[in-house]
Amino acid sequence: MSALTTHADGFLLRGKPFRIVSGAMHYFRIHPDQWADRLRKARLMGLNSVETYVPWNLHQPDPAGPLVLDGFLDLPRYLSLARDEGLHVLLRPGPFICAEWDDGGLPAWLVADPDVRLRSGDPRFTGAFDRYLDALLPPLLPYMAASGGPVIAVQVENEYGAYGDDTAYLKHLESAFRSRGVAELLFTCDQADPEQLAAGALPGVLATATFGSRVDRNLAELRGHQPEGPLMCAEFWIGWFDHWGGPHHVRDAADAAADLDRLLSAGASVNLYMFHGGTNFGFTNGANHKHAYQPTVTSYDYDAALTECGDPGPKYHAFREVIARHLPVPDEPAPAPSRKLPPLTVELGRRAPLLPQAKALAEPVRTEHPATMNDLGQDTGYALYRTTLDLAGDGLLHFAGGVGDRAQVFVDGAPVGVLERERHDETLPVRVPHPGATLEVLVENMGGVNYGPRIGAPKGLLGPVTFDGGPLHGWDCHPLPLYDLSALSFAPTETTPAAEPAFHHGTFDVDVPADTFLALPGWTKGQAWINGFHLGRYWNRGPQRTLYVPEPVLRPGTNDLVLLELHGTTGTRARLTDTADLGPESD
Repeated sequence: MSALTTHADGFLLRGKPFRIVSGAMHYFRIHPDQWADRLRKARLMGLNSVETYVPWNLHQPDPAGPLVLDGFLDLPRYLSLARDEGLHVLLRPGPFICAEWDDGGLPAWLVADPDVRLRSGDPRFTGAFDRYLDALLPPLLPYMAASGGPVIAVQVENEYGAYGDDTAYLKHLESAFRSRGVAELLFTCDQADPEQLAAGALPGVLATATFGSRVDRNLAELRGHQPEGPLMCAEFWIGWFDHWGGPHHVRDAADAAADLDRLLSAGASVNLYMFHGGTNFGFTNGANHKHAYQPTVTSYDYDAALTECGDPGPKYHAFREVIARHLPVPDEPAPAPSRKLPPLTVELGRRAPLLPQAKALAEPVRTEHPATMNDLGQDTGYALYRTTLDLAGDGLLHFAGGVGDRAQVFVDGAPVGVLERERHDETLPVRVPHPGATLEVLVENMGGVNYGPRIGAPKGLLGPVTFDGGPLHGWDCHPLPLYDLSALSFAPTETTPAAEPAFHHGTFDVDVPADTFLALPGWTKGQAWINGFHLGRYWNRGPQRTLYVPEPVLRPGTNDLVLLELHGTTGTRARLTDTADLGPESD
């Protein structure tokens, strides 16, 4: 039996009136050694619950392999820590999560199949999710409230009304959870729009809404759809995410707090999105694609109550004050900011050019026409394509279907141009110096679309390539997911590094590890690793100017920094600073 039940206008938890005051915090965006700290700060702000998505793509990267439940993905440990902190948990296992996450959390092996109808009753889709639940739920059932655990509610799908209206599909998901032992309260969530609420609702399942303002109107829309039962905003958007090349979004703390007060004064329950955003480490960020492709930045700070590094921000204190008007708040002081590493400079004195060393990282796959990353069995990262140009002179390279998502083009190792999906680029004028020149195309997957009908759009070169109308055949395709850089051969950096894709390596010493931020003035675009931990993507396009380095990534003594710089740098130095720079702010 569900521990959390509903009555005419509210919740009961084990028979007693209960108001959900929750905050979103995704375990997979936070270093596991910092989970306990973030959960404690959630409790101290006055939250009685936390909410998290569950990313199918990370937990099941291979449909034939074992479920991944360790490290960043040790969800049972996260749930255990929440229980130890006295927090309840709202679990949102998908299958689709959006979350500005790569492919919306759907596995690459699934979305790569063009015949599968995603988020539908297609048995190829529901069967894959059923098999995933067969592996996922048994280790989670001990953490359900029915077994004395912290999970009091489980979401069915995610904002489905914005995507489809297949009630039979939603019923299948409901049955999939119930038949595998989930007895807890189930809920759906949709934007507070009558059509979306109707399309995403499921009879007998609690409907909740998502919005960030206009509280009275949006609660009225939810009540109009659902005349009885608790009013709940399952995502109260207190900030927003950023795209490369756009502004850094912020929301005034007083404005957000006033709307939170309106929500609680109306008797509604709430889940703050986000209480703590965290970071899109590695290649995990998603993208939007409505009129143009827009990849999300590495930081998922979200202008949340806790900043990306876990410090209480202005909203933390404003929300704590609001919550205290409606519910008891712990009689303990608000947490202080974490300690930060003293600023220091890192000299990157060794380099390894990427193009000549691609074979050391991955053996090429020989194809007649360039293969997409999906065809190469590659989920993330880069792919390098290499062939020979038989004709010399000026001409036009045409990439049928474009690129996914950003391609750097080289002739005999010299850069000749860049093509980007967001600009719908398909052609590039080039000069070929001699017959037999080498054409190389380095393509970057900038993140899978996480919302709408373009989820699963292919990456890499998306069709045949021609030069002045003549097709180019015989390609060496190097998949470069960059999971392991140990095969690279570094040499001392020349006085002026060449403007070519290259890995740069340096070391720095730390007495006592602490949080820090990697700043890269003079560098252009690429990836960063510290002690083998992949911090994520940097780009001088902004708005983000620093990458968060969690304290647990560092170690006392000597530490390693590796950068993959795709274009060029004005120097060979990086900085570790005690202050984040996420770019110019925009309301």
